[in-house]
Amino acid sequence: MNRIAVRAAIHIAAVFAIYLSVAMLLPAAVDLYYGNDDWRSFAFTALFMGGLSLAIALATQGRTPPANTRFGFLLVNFLWLTLAIAGAVPFMTSSLQLSVTDAFFESVSGITTTGSTVISGLDTAPPGVLIWRSLLNYMGGLGVIALGLFLLPFLNIGGVSYFKIESSDIEDRPFERFQTFTVSLIGIYTTLVVTCAFAYAAAGMTGFDAVNHAMATLATGGMSTSDTSFMRYAGEPAILWIGTTFMFIGSLPFSIMILFAVRGRLDALRDPQIRIFAGYYVVFAVAVAVYLSVRTGMPFFMTLSHTAFNFMSIISTTGFASDDYALWGPFAVACIFVATFLGGCSGSTTGGIKAYRFLILFELLANGLRRLIYPNTVTPVRYGDRSVPPEMQSAVVLFIASFFVIWGIGTILMAATGLDLVTSMTGVLTALTNVGPGLGPIIGPVGNFASLPDAAKWICSAAMLLGRLEILAVLVIFTPTFWGR
Repeated sequence: MNRIAVRAAIHIAAVFAIYLSVAMLLPAAVDLYYGNDDWRSFAFTALFMGGLSLAIALATQGRTPPANTRFGFLLVNFLWLTLAIAGAVPFMTSSLQLSVTDAFFESVSGITTTGSTVISGLDTAPPGVLIWRSLLNYMGGLGVIALGLFLLPFLNIGGVSYFKIESSDIEDRPFERFQTFTVSLIGIYTTLVVTCAFAYAAAGMTGFDAVNHAMATLATGGMSTSDTSFMRYAGEPAILWIGTTFMFIGSLPFSIMILFAVRGRLDALRDPQIRIFAGYYVVFAVAVAVYLSVRTGMPFFMTLSHTAFNFMSIISTTGFASDDYALWGPFAVACIFVATFLGGCSGSTTGGIKAYRFLILFELLANGLRRLIYPNTVTPVRYGDRSVPPEMQSAVVLFIASFFVIWGIGTILMAATGLDLVTSMTGVLTALTNVGPGLGPIIGPVGNFASLPDAAKWICSAAMLLGRLEILAVLVIFTPTFWGR
């Protein structure tokens, strides 16, 4: 990796940091509107970060390196790390005065759309801080979609290629120009957020809460304006079903949504990963609803409202909670634990292992078992009606193997900080899958990460970034081969 590539990556990251500093003016305006003195800290931070980022951008101008996989990996890492660092500064300068560790954790959680938090007292927190957390989710959700659609698939690690598999016709590209596609993506994403906000408000949320929760819902980010998340709406099924619907939408491939919305391509909805994702979600939600209804005697519709919302929140890696599902009983908790691994579709705002990987993995397993009986048979691995190229098959296996290795190492490191096994295991798991809450009394749906040791918070922050960048995009830059000629 030469200096030109590093310089160019820093330059691009600094330009994006300028955009982020401009976004800080919105929470400043919100605080000013509500008469909160925090507007000064946001305004100062915006000017400081904007000036610093501009200086770095000007200092690193130069020749653009050729586009290749090494530069792509480097750029992805620089971008997300820079945005996480820049996003942390307002948390330190606000009236909350979070420590460096807590501010970085909160920022990483927001920008990776994880939804874990170290802030207690959200119900009385400054409105600017609340809107900033939601904005990080909103911007992170857009970044995740762009990452999943444009860059990681072409680096052969992070999903199915938009032009090869997610489109129902390889030759029929919905947009020939990247700019047109990007504008359409932002337009549809923002329209869905606005629609979600109006729906929440119509169902009974205040305008401020509706806007915040809408940004976090579509981004499947889970940042709430209350310590109790959606538990304060537990008796309002309409709000829960609105949240469930828009979390489901956020879990779908946005490329296919654009094909459907702009071109009216109904065939685009036949993507196999959508069926897999919807299938395991419905099975979990209905099975646990029946279990709870029989176990507690609650009306089935109410239990279904809560299981549909909470399982969609977990599988979509959003992190909202309408009830303390850790108290639902062993069967339900076991289902929740398994659901934490799953994730939504490629090219969505979700994290986790994702449906398309399970589809390819089971195809590989079936072919492997078939070859035990017929050693000479040659059967292609298929994704719908298309053959999956060998490099994508390898990427799926490599990702899943790396996922469990990182999870194991992270669990041991968390336990070394003095945490119990459940907190250690589920803390790293929820960070890697970008889900948000874990299990146990400390980081469960009614807890948060505030009481964890600083070392544990840094481990979780690293795991959140690893999970958001599909693990391999981070690991590769630590190999000697990457930095060789």
